[in-house]
Amino acid sequence: MNLPVPPGDVLKLADAEAVLADVARALPSGNIVPYLGPAISAGVNPAVPMTPDALAAFFATKVALPKRAKGNPWSAAQHIEGTKLRGAVIALMTEAFTPVVEPTALHRLLASLPLPVIVDAWYDGTMRRALAERSDWGEVQGISRAGIGEDRWYRFYDAAGGETKRDAAEGWTTVLYTPHGSVAPAKNYLISDADYVEVLTEIDIQTPIPDIIKHRRTERAFLFLGCRFHDQMLRNYARQISKRSRTPHFALVNPDELTKNELKFLLEQAITPIAIPLPRAIEIIVENAKA
Repeated sequence: MNLPVPPGDVLKLADAEAVLADVARALPSGNIVPYLGPAISAGVNPAVPMTPDALAAFFATKVALPKRAKGNPWSAAQHIEGTKLRGAVIALMTEAFTPVVEPTALHRLLASLPLPVIVDAWYDGTMRRALAERSDWGEVQGISRAGIGEDRWYRFYDAAGGETKRDAAEGWTTVLYTPHGSVAPAKNYLISDADYVEVLTEIDIQTPIPDIIKHRRTERAFLFLGCRFHDQMLRNYARQISKRSRTPHFALVNPDELTKNELKFLLEQAITPIAIPLPRAIEIIVENAKA
């Protein structure tokens, strides 16, 4: 795929639909890495928080938060961890994300394709659920190192949810990468400020990024769907996960919501913003990504 699109320019209307259709047609080849944010499943199960703001609001219903932690899920989790210990954070995250979020048409489509990598950047486990009918895949999941007494940044899980060794991942057709952890299969969560301080001190040199992801992203572009980059931590993760891959990348955006920092990030990372409402974008991808 070689699309003459100026990175940073927001594509709208017919141009946007045409470009997204071309990107979707490249999906079955494995040359595009889907990077899924929480907005993909927004509204599927209203009981589950599907934005950082909603997760922060959930924490606020459970614990009295200081002003500095309100509206920020990472600071809220840090406050809870500091006052009620790590177990309370894990229990609240599990409560928030245990209700089932059924896979969307997009999840089901991606699960039907032999994609080398799928990145799922939220905690609900929906992409794992969509892949459940296959056995030729596995997951590498970011973990908090708080209290585990191990020098590890991630763990490997097979399709059945059992923990396995990194060597097993080489034989997987599809690697599901959940860099922030997930409720499934083992309730691993990166959520508190302390979790991310540890990771972000090393992520520039790529230590927390699994080797199999570094290998499989090479010569592949990224398609960011349902993601926002309005927070520095979210930008850092997207930057480092897509590092040394092939540009141009593409991101579905709402141009009315984009901040100056987001626009700067898109330009710096050679990400072409595509302005199409999410439901229509999913229709285009499903229509054009034929195996």
